[in-house]
Amino acid sequence: MSLSLTETLLAPLVGNPLAGLAQADDLWRRYRTGNVPQTEVVQTLDEGLGEVEWDVVICGSTLGVLLAAGLAQLGWRVALIERGMLRGRDQEWNISRRELAALVNLGLLTEAELEQVIASEYNPARIQFGTGDPLWVRDVLNVGVDPVVLLEILKQKFLAAGGKLLENTAFAGAVVHPDGVQVNAGPGLTTRLMVDAMGHFSPVARQARGNQRPDAGCLVVGTCAEGFPHNDSGDLIVSFTPIRHQCQYFWEAFPARDGRTTYLFTYVDADPRRLSLTELFEDYWTLLPEYQQVSLDNLTVKRALFGFFPCYRHSPLRYPWGRTLAVGDSSGHQSPLSFGGFGAMIRHLQRLTEGIHDALTSDCLDAKALGQLQPYQPNLSVTWLFQKSMSVGMDQTLPDQRINTLLATIFADMAGLGDATLKPFLQDVVQFPPLAKTLLVTGFKHPALVAQIIPQVGMPTLLGWLRHYGSLAGYSALAPLLQTVKPAADALSPVQRYYIHRWVDALSYGSGQDYHG
Repeated sequence: MSLSLTETLLAPLVGNPLAGLAQADDLWRRYRTGNVPQTEVVQTLDEGLGEVEWDVVICGSTLGVLLAAGLAQLGWRVALIERGMLRGRDQEWNISRRELAALVNLGLLTEAELEQVIASEYNPARIQFGTGDPLWVRDVLNVGVDPVVLLEILKQKFLAAGGKLLENTAFAGAVVHPDGVQVNAGPGLTTRLMVDAMGHFSPVARQARGNQRPDAGCLVVGTCAEGFPHNDSGDLIVSFTPIRHQCQYFWEAFPARDGRTTYLFTYVDADPRRLSLTELFEDYWTLLPEYQQVSLDNLTVKRALFGFFPCYRHSPLRYPWGRTLAVGDSSGHQSPLSFGGFGAMIRHLQRLTEGIHDALTSDCLDAKALGQLQPYQPNLSVTWLFQKSMSVGMDQTLPDQRINTLLATIFADMAGLGDATLKPFLQDVVQFPPLAKTLLVTGFKHPALVAQIIPQVGMPTLLGWLRHYGSLAGYSALAPLLQTVKPAADALSPVQRYYIHRWVDALSYGSGQDYHG
C-alpha cells in the first residue's frame, strides 16, 4: 500500500511527528464524540492548611513564566512547575511590535533584549478571499519571536528575582483548603494561590468543564520548510478555494528565520463527522503547490505543525474552588477566531499581573474574588457570530463561494474605513465604533448579502449576538469613566480597591480600550 503525502513528507523529521499527529487526532476524535476522560485532580478540604511556603505556584511554564517573572519581580514568593524542561520551541511566535512592547513596559525585557528575541520581521501582509482584491496591511503579526531566547531570558530573570523553578515535575493534583492549596507535584508545594497555565487541555480546566463539549474549534496544520520562491511578504488570512469537506479553508504564511511557515486552518463545530487533522494535512499538501506556486519536490520540510483549539461560549472559565485561577489558554481567554497562545497571553499579561498582585495584597482569593479576574468581555463574545459565518454546518448546504464572497465584501468595507477599523480586528480586538461603522456600511451597500447571513448562522446565534453587541455598546459608553474611577479608588481599602480595579479592567478590555494602535 502506498504511503500518503503526510507519511512520506513527515516520516524523515526528527521527533516522530507522525506519532504526535496520531495522538492529536485521537484527542480530537474524543472531543468530537464526547469521550474525553474526566479528571478529578482538584479536591477540597474544610480544615486549614496552616503556614504555606509560597504565595503563588504556577503550573505550566511555557507561558506561565511570563506571569511568574512579573510576580517575582514584585516581591512575591513564586514557584513554577513544568513537566519537562523550560525551553521554547524552535518555531517562532508571531506578534506585532506594538503588542510585544508590553514586555518592556512591565520591566520583563529591556529594549536591547527585545531586539535580541526578535528572530524575523516582515512587511506587508496580505488578506484575500476568493477572487476578491487583495488587501495589504503593515505591522500586524509581522514579528517572529524566538521562543528559545525569550524564555531563557525570562527564566533567568525569574530565578534572579527569587523564584523557584521545578523542571521535569508533573502536576498530579491539588487539594484546596480554606487558607491555601496543597499542590501535588514532585515533593509537594503549599501556596496561597495556584495558577493554572497548562493550556487548552489542562486537567484542571477539564474537571471544571466536566463533560461539556466544545462549541467550536479551529483545526490547524502546517510546516516550516525551505525551497519556496523568495517572498518577503506574508499572508494574514487568505482563501482561494471554495467550500470543501463542509469547511472553508484559510491560509497563513510568513517568512521565518530558517525558511517559510505556512498554515492551513479552518473553523468547525465538534460534530463527530468532522474531518481529522490527518485528512486536513493531506489537503494541505494537495493545495500547497497552488497556494505558494511551488512544487513539493523542491521543499525541504524542517518542522511540522498541527493541533486543534477547542472554543467554549462559556469563557473565560472561572474555577469554583477558590485559591485557583486559570490563565491563558486554560481559561479560554481569547475569541473563537484566534488560536490563543502567546498573543492572547501578552494582551492580558499586565492585567493579570496587576490583578494577582492586588488579590494577594488584599487576600481576595476566594472563588468570587478571583472570578473578577475572568470578566465577561463582550468584545470577544461578539466574534462568535463571525466564527459562525466563517464555518459550515455538517448538514448545511451553501453556495461554494458564499463565505469567500461574504468575507471579501466585509473586509473591503473595513479597509475602506481605514486602519483604525481594520487593524484592531486583525489583532483580536473588537471595538464598538469601528464595528458599528462596518455594519452600517455593509448593510447599506450590500443588503442582500447581509440578509443571507441570517439563515446561515441561525436565529439563536443572531439573537445571542445582539445581546453581546448591546453590551459592547454599553461598555464603550462607560469607558470614559475609566480615567477618573481608578485614581479615586486609591483612597479606599485594599479589598474595595481590588474590586474597583477589576471593574475598570473589565470595562477597558471588554470594550477594547486596552488597544492602542
